[in-house]
Amino acid sequence: MKGIKNIKVNKKKIIILVSLVVLLVATGCLNYFLTVRQNESTQEPVDAGLPTFFETYRSDREATRAQEILYLEDIISSANSDEETIASAQNKKLELVGCMETELALEGLIKAKGFTDCVVTISSENVNVVVADSELTMEETAQIMDIIASETDYGCENVIVIPYV
Repeated sequence: MKGIKNIKVNKKKIIILVSLVVLLVATGCLNYFLTVRQNESTQEPVDAGLPTFFETYRSDREATRAQEILYLEDIISSANSDEETIASAQNKKLELVGCMETELALEGLIKAKGFTDCVVTISSENVNVVVADSELTMEETAQIMDIIASETDYGCENVIVIPYV
């Protein structure tokens, strides 16, 4: 009788041990599949962290302008600069700040017309506008030209509008 009892006890132990192993494997599989599913649903696009053309362009423009302003300030504060050079550097700095303000205002006005993004650069000869759009209609281009003409002294012949995807 004792031998039969040992076999029954060993069977129960084996059944419990096998059940625990099965539960452990099932838990591991469930955890794996839930983790994979969660990662797939929350995964961001590959380029989500990369700056866009417009962000990069603005950043580069700001860095260049900051460097230009530093050069001009060095000229203005230098003991070796004569009055004419200082006056010229101050005028150039004022022009640069004016261009920066106008570019920012134009970008805001163009975005207000429904364009996703844009960058504007003003030089002494023309105004360049890069718009986040694959194609521009004549009407959209006219809207941009109208904004530039009303906010600056540049004529339509001095405005370059470039669609960018």
